[in-house]
Amino acid sequence: MSRPTSTTNAVGEVVPRAGAAGPVVEHAVVVLAALLDACCVLVFVAIGRHTHHDGASLAGIWHTAWPFLAGLAVGLAAARSWRQPQRITPAGVGAWLGAAGLGMAIRVLAGQGTAVAFIAVAAAFLALFLLGWRALAMVGSHLWRKSHSYAQRG
Repeated sequence: MSRPTSTTNAVGEVVPRAGAAGPVVEHAVVVLAALLDACCVLVFVAIGRHTHHDGASLAGIWHTAWPFLAGLAVGLAAARSWRQPQRITPAGVGAWLGAAGLGMAIRVLAGQGTAVAFIAVAAAFLALFLLGWRALAMVGSHLWRKSHSYAQRG
């Protein structure tokens, strides 16, 4: 029987065992995390377009969202988020910096607007949502493990 390549630490994070090639994360968790991140970006875009009366057409949403989604994809890849997609660092920070920072740079290159107030709002909103769901997942995981460890003690 082979030795497992990863284990779970005290706060529920999957970490590699000594000598292991890297943590093992189920494919579904990676996909779910990426979908949650993309949904955060799409919610940001939808709220912004609604607030500024820009309409809710799919073409309009795509036109506004694609730079942020492209930045998000690069940020997730740069952070190697598939290793621990639920972690605030590096996955969450990579997602945020990619979506907000690189996404804004792509908007400039695409000729879309980047007013200072918009940059600040985008950075704050995306930080709250992209880092926030991970913080909530971490707290929920901790509480779940704590309640189950008490139940097992009897």
